[in-house]
Amino acid sequence: MATRSYTSRRELEEYHFSPFVTVLAPLVLIFLQAYLPKVFPRLLILDLPLIAVIFFSVSRRSPIAGSLTGAAIGLFQDLLTHQPIGVNGMAKTVIGYAASSIGVQVDVENLTTRILMNFAFSLLQSVLLFLINRNLLGVHGYKTQWVHELIRAGINTGVAIPLFLVLDRFKQHE
Repeated sequence: MATRSYTSRRELEEYHFSPFVTVLAPLVLIFLQAYLPKVFPRLLILDLPLIAVIFFSVSRRSPIAGSLTGAAIGLFQDLLTHQPIGVNGMAKTVIGYAASSIGVQVDVENLTTRILMNFAFSLLQSVLLFLINRNLLGVHGYKTQWVHELIRAGINTGVAIPLFLVLDRFKQHE
């Protein structure tokens, strides 16, 4: 006779990371984001902290943890850029919440899902940054070239997939 388990999918596939990886990986990506474009200006198109937010949020599958991860990474990114403090923090908090909420419902280990998620969240962040700058900060000269944002989403997705594979090696089950 087959037995049924009433353990939820969230309880079965929730991952944890050592405190060292939890702190070091996002910090490395934030510092690379801050300093690589100074040496190679074309790398401004990348958003490595966004990739970290998406990865850690979907892996933990907790909307609260995803929101806190997004807020912390976004605020730290704001400290190292010339943007007003909180702009990336707000956008990445929303991304962290949404990514972790989707992580509960969808198989986020699937390559196709990862590609779609990264592309969609990169575009969502562009929309959020546009809205925050235009509506909350009142920067009426803030313009976005949406074709550039599509290209940016594609490049960030292309960088995210191999980075996810590297970070997957540090996942720990409870």
